[in-house]
Amino acid sequence: MRKFSWMVLFLLVFLGYAEDKDLLLVSSAKELKGVKDRKIVWKKDKTKMVLIPFEAFEVVASKTVPAVYDEVGDLVKEETVIPEKKVQVGDNFFMDVYEVTVGQFKEFLKSSGYQSRQPINWDAIYARSPTDKHPMIYVSWHDATAYAKWAQKRLPTEAEWEYAARGGLIDKKYSWGDGDPLSLARDYANYKEPSGKDKWMYCTRVGSFKPNGYGLYDVAGNTWEWCQDWYSSDQKYRVLRGGAWSNNTHNLRLSDRYHNLAHARSHDIGFRCVADVE
Repeated sequence: MRKFSWMVLFLLVFLGYAEDKDLLLVSSAKELKGVKDRKIVWKKDKTKMVLIPFEAFEVVASKTVPAVYDEVGDLVKEETVIPEKKVQVGDNFFMDVYEVTVGQFKEFLKSSGYQSRQPINWDAIYARSPTDKHPMIYVSWHDATAYAKWAQKRLPTEAEWEYAARGGLIDKKYSWGDGDPLSLARDYANYKEPSGKDKWMYCTRVGSFKPNGYGLYDVAGNTWEWCQDWYSSDQKYRVLRGGAWSNNTHNLRLSDRYHNLAHARSHDIGFRCVADVE
């Protein structure tokens, strides 16, 4: 039985490696133009990415432009009614399949010479995210933004993050749908206290649970993920989404929002990046 288990494991690893070798290797956003592949590998940080079909629109309300008269009261220009219209405010993009890992962040530090505002406490990181395949934690918004710039990518906007996390689902509470969270969440998320398929007290290796409809892993649980946006108009905090290993199912909801100072770090905060299709 043990020999059989090792054979199955080897086959799964081999198939995954073969799949990665077949993926298109992309070096920059310019190369994405005209790419028809839904999955790619980003050369700079060796990250698998997936196409998110994001075509967002917002409605611009109708308005009336008053008539214009000259100094003697003669009509120069009649009143104009500009009708309501839809304006595209977003377009397709590629998103990291996994949260940025400890190994990837270490490579960034070695390659870029980046100096964080505060020294990185590796003992604290390894205590909860112990291998290069675990998500990078104790990372500030500034650290995450610097990594994204180095990788020639960027952090997702909050709207992009939520759209991608939904995986094509509409009006659902969780990334896996609406079902009983206690019976389904353990198949999709690493969150508060081990139970069922969730056997980890802290972070788990990225990709240890089922992906969502777009093939993204850990959009619920494992770590909170930084977004580009300010949390509110006072521009004091940055947005975090997705919930973490330290939270309950309430924080795994797709609509749940969290915030922190841009320079803050925590044992349950990480990130992933996106690349625009130019």
